[in-house]
Amino acid sequence: MQEMTGQESIVVKALEEGVTVIGLTRGKETTIQHTEKLDSGEVWISQFTEHVSAVKIRGKAEILTKCGKIQSGG
Repeated sequence: MQEMTGQESIVVKALEEGVTVIGLTRGKETTIQHTEKLDSGEVWISQFTEHVSAVKIRGKAEILTKCGKIQSGG
């Protein structure tokens, strides 16, 4: 298994149907790199890479990062 040295990861757990996780690139223009739809209870583990530098989450979800746990979608 490859080690993720120096790369940040996040965990997103959908708390409702249809949560959208969008991976975004950075540069002169922000573009969508990847989009994933999660159903309630599904978990998405993502890491930041040279291609993905930001993540946007739509819907009610629990997000775990090295900075702690937060909830999106009110």
